[in-house]
Amino acid sequence: MIPSLHVDYKGTRIKQYHKEGQALRTETTINNTRDFYIGKSLRNLPALREIGFQANRRLLETQTITHDSILAEEIFQQLNRPRIVDEQRASALRFTDPMVQAVWNAMLLFDLLPAGFSNRDLRTNLAALLGKLVEEFTQGRMTYQLRRLRLHGLIERIPNTHRYRLTSFGFRAAVFCTRTYARILRSGLGLSLPATSSFPCSLRRSFDKLEREVNAWVDQAKLAA
Repeated sequence: MIPSLHVDYKGTRIKQYHKEGQALRTETTINNTRDFYIGKSLRNLPALREIGFQANRRLLETQTITHDSILAEEIFQQLNRPRIVDEQRASALRFTDPMVQAVWNAMLLFDLLPAGFSNRDLRTNLAALLGKLVEEFTQGRMTYQLRRLRLHGLIERIPNTHRYRLTSFGFRAAVFCTRTYARILRSGLGLSLPATSSFPCSLRRSFDKLEREVNAWVDQAKLAA
């Protein structure tokens, strides 16, 4: 079966399918020009063509974004590797490093503050998240964390101050990485591994079934040999 995509808006339809199994074809049919507040006169044909082309382009752009993860992969690797900016070296922000996760969670608390946050502000929250005393985090240790956050583009210094604020990239990256780590990886591994939890769930049952099927297939292959 050859898959196809159909998008309907009132009397207009976008159909996308594989032409002869070789090319992806996108067709837009406008059956009622009044849906777009345009008359039925032939002189309105250029305007209808532009609407159709815009609809096609938006669909293709959306599909490109959702399927092309090259840029996202580059950004993820960039965060997890050391970076050099203007001859300044910043150490990697490794995804699974407990300190990095704590720093990301700590700085997210200041996203809505118009005056940003200071070295001490971040140090106080970071100590609480790690269950340690503020005195254990010197100003120099926090300066190191602030420096690598800045060089990786997650925060920026507010001009003429010693305070910082999250960048748009920093906010999105920190939210995504902290939520993914806490809600998907940690909980998912805990539910799927027999040694970590005895709690029955659909995820565990699915992995158990997969393991049984793979083992059965291996055993069958050995017998056939």
